[in-house]
Amino acid sequence: MKEKKIDKFFLGIIIFLLGIGVAMFVSASLGILVRSEKTFYSVLISQLILGLGFGILGMIFCLKVNYKFWRKHAFFIFIGSILLTAAVFIPHLGFTHGGARRWITLGFVSFQPSEILKFGFVIYFAAWLSWAKNKVRNFKFGILPLAVMLAIIAGILFKQPDTKSFILITLTGIAMLFISGVPIKYIIGIGLSLVLVLGILVTFTPYLKARVNTFIHPAEDSQGSSYQLQQSLIAMGSGGIFGRGYGQSIQKFSYLPEPQGDSIFAVIGEELGFIGCISIIFLYVLFALRGLRIANRSPDLFSRLLVSGIVILVTAQSFMNIASITGVFPLTGVPLVFMSQGGTSFMIDLMVIGIVLQISKFQRENSQLT
Repeated sequence: MKEKKIDKFFLGIIIFLLGIGVAMFVSASLGILVRSEKTFYSVLISQLILGLGFGILGMIFCLKVNYKFWRKHAFFIFIGSILLTAAVFIPHLGFTHGGARRWITLGFVSFQPSEILKFGFVIYFAAWLSWAKNKVRNFKFGILPLAVMLAIIAGILFKQPDTKSFILITLTGIAMLFISGVPIKYIIGIGLSLVLVLGILVTFTPYLKARVNTFIHPAEDSQGSSYQLQQSLIAMGSGGIFGRGYGQSIQKFSYLPEPQGDSIFAVIGEELGFIGCISIIFLYVLFALRGLRIANRSPDLFSRLLVSGIVILVTAQSFMNIASITGVFPLTGVPLVFMSQGGTSFMIDLMVIGIVLQISKFQRENSQLT
């Protein structure tokens, strides 16, 4: 198929999200500055140079690489991401922060390999489903391979522990199965199985049980397990309709935990108000709709599933963050894509956007695949 120009509308959405994200990250990070100037500049450099700078370079690189490259090397990308995520348990290579062992340090830089695993899974599962084609309706080629992959991933992520990444990967996998044509009865079955697994985890995992209890009883233990939610709601409530104004948040100074991280949406609510929050939610909705439109017009089944998986994963993570900060969903600790602190995740997110933009150059005029 003849190569066309990239989807400029989709690129425009990304530029808007990046612009708002960088501006709000800088504002939210001022809460760190009052405590430690050194930490402030370290966080800023990590986000803007490693995350944004190298992320844009990575996006340009992925924009130049034909999407078929990812299908050819999908298995090795997935296995590599599995091994890298498991490497957090190697002494002196992986390190623990906040009771979780999720990071690898190379001395000059540290990163969370599960961010790579998310998209390694999407690439490989898209390749598998596009190879299986109509056979995915058979349990052996559809549900079973997903169950095996999720079992391997669970064995690594639950030990860290990193339940949120497992949930995101599972939801994305189920959505990709649905798109590939797996019967709805199987989708419902695997969805119920996920609920059962999560129920068992919550029952026997103290920190998950505490988060669910906070969700059900948000007013209890306001200085303990409910502290982050309470402070987030105070921040958003004080923002009103139009907000206090850019840079004028009070909660980011010594009140909100990680204002530049998981709680950044609360800072947005306080500074930009209801209007600002709705505008950002609208941008994420546009991102999802335009991304799925690109997927629907992709040139083949692999590219369709790959774009769908990327868009669903990014959208699900973003709305999971927003829902948890507003008390609609239990606190998860997932970052808000393109906005929260996380140089590695920022860089990887931009790189996979490059893949979507590359595939957008081959869009068909209709949704029929060959």
